[in-house]
Amino acid sequence: MMRFARLRLCTALCAVLAVTVPGSAAAGAAPGYRIETVADGLDHPWSLAFLPDGRLLVTERPGRLRMVEDGTLSAPVTGVPAVHAVSQGGLFEVLPASDFADSGLLYLSYAAGGPDANATTVLRARLADGALVDGTVVFAATPTKDTPVHYGGRMCHRGDGTVLIGLGDGFDYREAAQDAASHLGSIVRLAPDGAAPSDNPFRNVDGALPETYSIGHRNIQGLVCDDEGVWAHEHGPRGGDELNRIGPGANYGWPVATGGIDYSGARVSPFERRPGMVAPVVEWTPSIGPSGMTRYRGGAFPDWNGDLFVSTLVERSVRRLIMDGDAVSGQEVLFTELDARIRDVATGPDGFLYLLTDADDGAILRVRPAP
Repeated sequence: MMRFARLRLCTALCAVLAVTVPGSAAAGAAPGYRIETVADGLDHPWSLAFLPDGRLLVTERPGRLRMVEDGTLSAPVTGVPAVHAVSQGGLFEVLPASDFADSGLLYLSYAAGGPDANATTVLRARLADGALVDGTVVFAATPTKDTPVHYGGRMCHRGDGTVLIGLGDGFDYREAAQDAASHLGSIVRLAPDGAAPSDNPFRNVDGALPETYSIGHRNIQGLVCDDEGVWAHEHGPRGGDELNRIGPGANYGWPVATGGIDYSGARVSPFERRPGMVAPVVEWTPSIGPSGMTRYRGGAFPDWNGDLFVSTLVERSVRRLIMDGDAVSGQEVLFTELDARIRDVATGPDGFLYLLTDADDGAILRVRPAP
């Protein structure tokens, strides 16, 4: 009770930081903003999502799903599946179904299995009275792997009703990212019930898995689907973090074409570009450690409308990518005054930006215009 009272007080008082940050790599300056705490005391929060009735959902990597309602952080939602919470494994994204207002359905991505055989998995379940019920696994990446890293796990809805899931290469299995017979290092596209749509680009390719949508990815950590298309970013090794515009059937190069170098200092590949492989729209070297991503649409910060925002772990910032069609015309580094690893960034229905700090005492933060 004391903790909930503290959270309500924190929400009421807002723990506000009133700051104005000048533009860094972009022309102009950031609008004045303040950052306030919505909820704290979260264990490595990973993803947040908004429900039509105003509630906010947040996942914690050890395997908990929580709600924030009227400024109060709930007890963990029951019915969440057991997760493989080792190293980078755990509970990842929560994504309300596009018809959530009617169906109450959610998608959860998570690491399932054990040390010798684990995989990125997606559960679809109905949220009812603080519990997940009628849960069904609609996707499990194949083959399984014996590494606790590079799961991916980001998801988004396409306008055609399908769901995209970004997957990692499992680190020790990076060559599989060039193999359409493996889900490792790919983006998959599913119907709402988990079936592979008949128009998926690899559906009629001999040996390919029918869910596969694109290949050649290392470890996708940000995924945005909207009327402007599909955007994804991924971790490189030492350098070579990438932002890509995603097209069906495309090959994004990893590990054949990359600007990154291995942790040993050796080059992963002699090639940064190869014919038939899509070059990144943006490449970050040295690495910024991109994590979540959102396209801002809202009235609170009109100068940001249409821009992509990328949260980062290594740079401990949020990058504003100033969009000019399919090109990035400039970048701005924001919120470094927090000095925190930022796991996710999202646009709220109120037009404010929301951030998750990646820590064992992580927080949900709200960015709103300064008074």
